[in-house]
Amino acid sequence: MSGFIYSIVKLVVKTGLYTYHKKIVITGLDNVPTHKPVLFLPNHQSALIDVLLIATDCQRKPYFLTRADVFSSSWLRLIFSYFKMLPIYRMRDGRETLVNNNLIFDTCAEILNRGEALVIFPEANHNLQRRVRNLSKGFTRIILRSFELYPELDIQLVPVGLNYKNAVHFPDEVAVHYGKSISAKSLFDLDDINKSSQTIKNEVYDRLKKLTTHIPNELDYDAAISRLNDENINFLNPEVVNNKIQEITKENGFSNDEGSSGKKQFNFLKSVLVMVNFPLVLLWRLWLKPKVPEDEFIGTFRFVFSLIFYPIYLFILFIAISFSQNIEIALLTIGVLTAFNVLLVKFGLR
Repeated sequence: MSGFIYSIVKLVVKTGLYTYHKKIVITGLDNVPTHKPVLFLPNHQSALIDVLLIATDCQRKPYFLTRADVFSSSWLRLIFSYFKMLPIYRMRDGRETLVNNNLIFDTCAEILNRGEALVIFPEANHNLQRRVRNLSKGFTRIILRSFELYPELDIQLVPVGLNYKNAVHFPDEVAVHYGKSISAKSLFDLDDINKSSQTIKNEVYDRLKKLTTHIPNELDYDAAISRLNDENINFLNPEVVNNKIQEITKENGFSNDEGSSGKKQFNFLKSVLVMVNFPLVLLWRLWLKPKVPEDEFIGTFRFVFSLIFYPIYLFILFIAISFSQNIEIALLTIGVLTAFNVLLVKFGLR
């Protein structure tokens, strides 16, 4: 029964993701081992959306390491545990809490020893900037603990590149690229742990830089983004973007005075979308959007809001029209409205 509920929720979330986004591109799934322990290592940009995109399409049922502060109540712990989420403690949670990670690392080792999959964001934080940040040592500590407990374990590291066209925009487009798996065992030497950890970090870092847009730290980030936008670059294709970055850097570099004016263009179809969904749009803009703590959470809050409140909105419309007209007209109205919204998202809006 529990597996059935998990599958239903996964189906609902996946349907929501593919309806909410204008386009989702998934590549490299054939790189994901099906019968070996896997450690997925994605870059991290858009909070929970990153998690959901991997959970619904990675062809495994992975566990997720999640910041411990979200496990703030017993009912949240129950829900997160059911959906295979494990708390990871950080310095900001209090130095005294870090000892709890030892038990978590042991749990991760047991999960991998069972041949299951685990997801951890090696950057250890999220950020919308289009670059791969320095990787933390947390995921290498999990690998080390796994080899200490199970020396013959064949852990496969799968780097994952998440690429958003514009993560704060609606509707957005996203590409998820799964890289070729790396055998952690082939890079790890228990006699030289520090060197082995650094070797693995370097290998994963180099792979991630090819799977997502990477604007090096030495470049002027804002100037680079402006130039790439002027080139109308396709951020869903990191190979093309990174080649363009190298090309421009070799030619004359990025200067601060480059870039477009950034003026927003009027979009008639978006105005239509707002009008036909006005109660939802008003609720979002006046109630929930002001509560979003930072831009990295915009996509997550908007998606969860849509997933919960859009069906409620349709249900209220159905009840109101059923009483004022009849059930047939009510069904026709919500059917047309839903189809119209999906068509706008997929083909009408920019």
